[in-house]
Amino acid sequence: MPALPSWLTEPLWDQFAVLLPQRPDFHPDHPFGCHRRRISDRVIFDKLLQLLSFGCSYKAIADTTCSATTIRSRRDEWIRLGVFPRLKQIALESYDRIVGLALDHIAVDGSITKAPGGGEATGRSPVDRGKRGLKRSGMTDGYGIPLGRVLAGVNRHDPPLLAPTLDRLYDLGPLPDDITVHLDAGYDSDKTRALLEEHGSHGRIAHRGKNAPIQASRRWHVERTHAWQNAFHRLARCYEQRATVIDALFDLADTIITVRSLSRQAWATHRWNERPNRRP
Repeated sequence: MPALPSWLTEPLWDQFAVLLPQRPDFHPDHPFGCHRRRISDRVIFDKLLQLLSFGCSYKAIADTTCSATTIRSRRDEWIRLGVFPRLKQIALESYDRIVGLALDHIAVDGSITKAPGGGEATGRSPVDRGKRGLKRSGMTDGYGIPLGRVLAGVNRHDPPLLAPTLDRLYDLGPLPDDITVHLDAGYDSDKTRALLEEHGSHGRIAHRGKNAPIQASRRWHVERTHAWQNAFHRLARCYEQRATVIDALFDLADTIITVRSLSRQAWATHRWNERPNRRP
């Protein structure tokens, strides 16, 4: 069962393959001149997509084509090469060139997920009987395209994570002169407003004690993006131990979300080989 439709998988793999180094099928320094053929990168890539979408373990996703150890070792190799953040950056640049990122309106909010296995960037949940959990402070543009995130323990408050989250904006290149940051009532403080002034932006923050939907403004975009990310079951219930692996999986999920949104918005105006028959 494919994890994603072919019109989404094929362009992802085409770009991903360009970022990988060229490797021979057999190692040239083997003493006997031959050994087991290297598992194809495409096989590992498809396995990672299945792992991300279905949320199963590495052992459960392994089969005769490759083992769980091969999936993890190739994943770590790609993380060391920095392939996942580069893939996400290319997707963002393509979206900005074809559709345009709405960087004049930014939405930031935190999201809590379970992390039963513990590990880095986790903490004791104050609302789930002290179980281990993961919090991400996510940032999106005015449409909901994920721009970046900061991982922290579930026991961390959202306002202290705002500054490192906004710092991810500077990785995107030139920014608009006037940026509005949309935040919920949890950020309603003078310290938050001073921080936004330091970043050269102003905030639209929901006030404490007032009905949130009345002043929700454009903050719902980041809530929708959190739901898109949680649709990948490996992120909704995180079993990874290392923060670098979690970031890599989030980069892959954000790339899928960006390319899917790009295909949806460009469907009526552009033509390409893998274009789906109906609007995604």
